[in-house]
Amino acid sequence: MSVLQLFSTTGTAGHIEGVAHVPKAAHQAIAVVCHPLPTMGGTMDNKVAVTLAKTFTELGCISLRFNFRGVGASAGGFTGGDGEVGDVLAVVEFAREQFGELPLILSGFSFGGYVAARAAQQLQPHHLILAAPAVGRFAMPSVEKNTLVIHGEHDDVVALADMLEWARPQHLPIVVLPQAEHYFHGHLTQLREIVRQHFLGNSL
Repeated sequence: MSVLQLFSTTGTAGHIEGVAHVPKAAHQAIAVVCHPLPTMGGTMDNKVAVTLAKTFTELGCISLRFNFRGVGASAGGFTGGDGEVGDVLAVVEFAREQFGELPLILSGFSFGGYVAARAAQQLQPHHLILAAPAVGRFAMPSVEKNTLVIHGEHDDVVALADMLEWARPQHLPIVVLPQAEHYFHGHLTQLREIVRQHFLGNSL
């Protein structure tokens, strides 16, 4: 069981709105989830972002999803990544002030995966989980070798071949979901189970 709490904090562009999923059981970690491209309608209520947040909460994490600058009631405007990385840093700082110095998990879907990967370079989270990261559309950085990448076989936005070309040289653990496309329609339960299984073998 968990409780949903609306939260707000301040980033470099001003107000940031978000939702925290707070488990009633002992807190294992803080998980911050980044949503897909704002210019294509991405918000913190995206089904993949919500699925990731709920899954982390089931694993005992305080899970925070939030709207990037310029989305919903969050102040500012889209910057293509630089400002959005700052938003992640602000949300992580807020989470640590509220909930303490717990282990950190960063996660993101599509553009959110790109932003989470960039933020990870500064935050050095315990775990990084990327769902259909926006390889080829943005300049994806290198990531730690234990980063989990989940991608749809028939992704029509970020080609599987492009993701593999980025991930293989880094020897990353990759899970390809057969028949799934970019938004994981009909495959959200599988996405949830992949994340759960990952943490069964890797301590928080």
